[in-house]
Amino acid sequence: MRLLCQVYHSSFKDEDCSTEACGCPILPLRSHIRGPAPQANAGQIDIIDEAINFFRANVLFRKFEVRSAADKLLIYLTLYINMALKRIEACKIEAEGIKVIISLGLEKFPIPGEPGFPLGGLFSLPQSKKEADLFRNYLKQVREETSGRLMGRVYRPNGTPNKWWLAFAKKKFMNIMLPF
Repeated sequence: MRLLCQVYHSSFKDEDCSTEACGCPILPLRSHIRGPAPQANAGQIDIIDEAINFFRANVLFRKFEVRSAADKLLIYLTLYINMALKRIEACKIEAEGIKVIISLGLEKFPIPGEPGFPLGGLFSLPQSKKEADLFRNYLKQVREETSGRLMGRVYRPNGTPNKWWLAFAKKKFMNIMLPF
Protein backbone atom coordinates (compact mmCIF):
# COMPACT_ATOMS: atom_id res chain seq x y z
CA MET A 1 0.00 0.00 0.00
CA ARG A 2 1.37 3.38 -0.98
CA LEU A 3 0.74 6.42 1.18
CA LEU A 4 -0.03 9.64 -0.60
CA CYS A 5 1.55 12.64 1.04
CA GLN A 6 1.19 16.16 -0.15
CA VAL A 7 3.58 19.03 0.15
CA TYR A 8 2.62 22.06 2.17
CA HIS A 9 1.61 25.06 0.08
CA SER A 10 1.58 28.69 1.06
CA SER A 11 -1.60 30.00 2.62
CA PHE A 12 -1.06 33.33 0.82
CA LYS A 13 -3.25 33.74 -2.22
CA ASP A 14 -2.60 35.82 -5.32
CA GLU A 15 -5.05 38.48 -4.17
CA ASP A 16 -3.12 38.95 -0.87
CA CYS A 17 -0.54 41.09 -2.65
CA SER A 18 -0.80 44.04 -4.95
CA THR A 19 2.87 44.25 -5.99
CA GLU A 20 4.83 41.67 -7.96
CA ALA A 21 8.33 41.48 -9.36
CA CYS A 22 9.44 38.75 -11.78
CA GLY A 23 6.19 36.87 -11.12
CA CYS A 24 6.88 36.81 -7.37
CA PRO A 25 4.55 38.56 -4.92
CA ILE A 26 6.08 41.18 -2.63
CA LEU A 27 4.44 39.84 0.52
CA PRO A 28 4.41 41.61 3.90
CA LEU A 29 7.08 40.55 6.39
CA ARG A 30 7.51 40.88 10.13
CA SER A 31 10.98 42.27 9.76
CA HIS A 32 13.27 44.84 11.29
CA ILE A 33 15.48 44.68 8.19
CA ARG A 34 15.03 47.53 5.75
CA GLY A 35 13.72 46.64 2.34
CA PRO A 36 10.78 46.91 -0.04
CA ALA A 37 8.49 44.47 1.80
CA PRO A 38 5.43 45.96 3.47
CA GLN A 39 5.37 45.54 7.24
CA ALA A 40 3.18 42.65 8.43
CA ASN A 41 1.09 42.94 11.56
CA ALA A 42 2.72 41.73 14.77
CA GLY A 43 1.70 38.16 15.47
CA GLN A 44 0.70 37.56 11.84
CA ILE A 45 2.33 34.58 10.13
CA ASP A 46 4.37 35.61 7.11
CA ILE A 47 5.95 33.68 4.23
CA ILE A 48 9.19 33.20 6.18
CA ASP A 49 7.32 31.53 9.05
CA GLU A 50 5.64 29.24 6.53
CA ALA A 51 8.92 28.36 4.83
CA ILE A 52 10.66 27.51 8.12
CA ASN A 53 7.66 25.63 9.53
CA PHE A 54 7.11 23.61 6.34
CA PHE A 55 10.79 23.08 5.52
CA ARG A 56 11.41 19.68 7.11
CA ALA A 57 8.31 18.20 5.49
CA ASN A 58 8.62 19.87 2.08
CA VAL A 59 12.33 19.20 1.60
CA LEU A 60 11.57 15.49 1.30
CA PHE A 61 9.65 15.97 -1.96
CA ARG A 62 10.97 15.89 -5.52
CA LYS A 63 7.89 17.53 -7.03
CA PHE A 64 6.02 20.64 -6.00
CA GLU A 65 2.93 21.84 -7.83
CA VAL A 66 2.77 25.65 -7.85
CA ARG A 67 -0.76 26.67 -6.86
CA SER A 68 -0.18 30.38 -6.27
CA ALA A 69 2.52 32.96 -6.85
CA ALA A 70 3.42 32.72 -3.14
CA ASP A 71 4.36 29.07 -3.73
CA LYS A 72 7.20 30.28 -5.94
CA LEU A 73 8.63 32.24 -3.04
CA LEU A 74 8.08 29.25 -0.75
CA ILE A 75 10.14 27.10 -3.15
CA TYR A 76 12.93 29.70 -3.25
CA LEU A 77 12.98 29.97 0.55
CA THR A 78 13.02 26.19 0.97
CA LEU A 79 16.09 26.03 -1.26
CA TYR A 80 17.68 28.95 0.59
CA ILE A 81 17.09 27.30 4.00
CA ASN A 82 18.64 24.12 2.61
CA MET A 83 21.69 26.07 1.45
CA ALA A 84 21.94 27.85 4.82
CA LEU A 85 21.83 24.54 6.69
CA LYS A 86 24.53 23.16 4.42
CA ARG A 87 26.75 26.14 5.24
CA ILE A 88 26.27 26.02 9.01
CA GLU A 89 26.40 22.23 9.21
CA ALA A 90 30.13 22.31 10.03
CA CYS A 91 29.77 25.02 12.69
CA LYS A 92 29.89 23.43 16.13
CA ILE A 93 29.09 26.56 18.11
CA GLU A 94 26.45 29.19 17.59
CA ALA A 95 28.94 32.08 17.24
CA GLU A 96 30.52 30.36 14.21
CA GLY A 97 27.09 29.70 12.73
CA ILE A 98 26.09 33.33 13.14
CA LYS A 99 29.20 34.51 11.28
CA VAL A 100 28.54 32.06 8.44
CA ILE A 101 24.86 32.92 8.14
CA ILE A 102 25.49 36.68 8.21
CA SER A 103 28.02 36.36 5.39
CA LEU A 104 25.54 34.22 3.43
CA GLY A 105 22.85 36.88 3.78
CA LEU A 106 25.22 39.56 2.47
CA GLU A 107 26.48 37.61 -0.55
CA LYS A 108 25.55 38.68 -4.05
CA PHE A 109 23.09 36.26 -5.63
CA PRO A 110 21.65 35.88 -9.14
CA ILE A 111 18.09 36.80 -10.11
CA PRO A 112 16.09 35.60 -13.14
CA GLY A 113 17.92 36.28 -16.37
CA GLU A 114 21.37 36.13 -14.76
CA PRO A 115 23.70 33.12 -15.03
CA GLY A 116 23.42 30.79 -12.06
CA PHE A 117 19.78 31.46 -11.16
CA PRO A 118 18.47 27.94 -10.38
CA LEU A 119 14.75 28.52 -10.92
CA GLY A 120 14.73 30.13 -14.36
CA GLY A 121 11.47 28.56 -15.50
CA LEU A 122 9.66 29.45 -12.30
CA PHE A 123 10.17 33.22 -12.24
CA SER A 124 9.73 35.57 -15.18
CA LEU A 125 12.50 37.83 -16.43
CA PRO A 126 12.47 41.41 -15.12
CA GLN A 127 10.91 43.81 -17.62
CA SER A 128 12.95 46.78 -16.40
CA LYS A 129 15.91 47.68 -14.22
CA LYS A 130 13.45 48.99 -11.62
CA GLU A 131 11.71 45.59 -11.45
CA ALA A 132 15.07 43.79 -11.25
CA ASP A 133 16.17 46.06 -8.39
CA LEU A 134 12.87 45.56 -6.55
CA PHE A 135 13.15 41.77 -6.88
CA ARG A 136 16.82 41.70 -5.80
CA ASN A 137 16.14 43.96 -2.80
CA TYR A 138 13.09 41.94 -1.75
CA LEU A 139 15.00 38.66 -1.97
CA LYS A 140 17.88 40.21 -0.03
CA GLN A 141 15.49 41.30 2.73
CA VAL A 142 13.80 37.88 2.75
CA ARG A 143 17.13 36.02 2.85
CA GLU A 144 18.48 38.12 5.74
CA GLU A 145 15.27 37.77 7.77
CA THR A 146 15.10 34.03 7.09
CA SER A 147 18.71 33.62 8.21
CA GLY A 148 18.02 35.38 11.49
CA ARG A 149 14.92 33.37 12.29
CA LEU A 150 16.55 30.11 11.28
CA MET A 151 19.33 30.50 13.86
CA GLY A 152 16.77 30.14 16.66
CA ARG A 153 15.84 26.70 15.32
CA VAL A 154 19.25 25.39 14.32
CA TYR A 155 20.93 26.09 17.66
CA ARG A 156 19.58 25.22 21.07
CA PRO A 157 19.47 27.83 23.86
CA ASN A 158 22.78 26.47 25.22
CA GLY A 159 24.48 27.19 21.84
CA THR A 160 24.84 23.58 20.65
CA PRO A 161 23.62 22.51 17.19
CA ASN A 162 20.17 20.94 16.88
CA LYS A 163 20.77 17.69 15.01
CA TRP A 164 17.06 17.43 14.16
CA TRP A 165 17.46 20.46 11.92
CA LEU A 166 20.99 19.96 10.60
CA ALA A 167 20.17 16.44 9.44
CA PHE A 168 18.12 18.03 6.65
CA ALA A 169 21.16 19.78 5.17
CA LYS A 170 21.85 16.68 3.07
CA LYS A 171 18.39 16.59 1.48
CA LYS A 172 17.69 17.96 -1.99
CA PHE A 173 14.34 19.66 -2.45
CA MET A 174 12.96 19.03 -5.95
CA ASN A 175 16.33 17.46 -6.70
CA ILE A 176 17.91 20.95 -6.67
CA MET A 177 20.65 22.25 -4.43
CA LEU A 178 21.56 25.92 -4.57
CA PRO A 179 25.28 26.43 -5.20
CA PHE A 180 27.29 27.44 -2.19
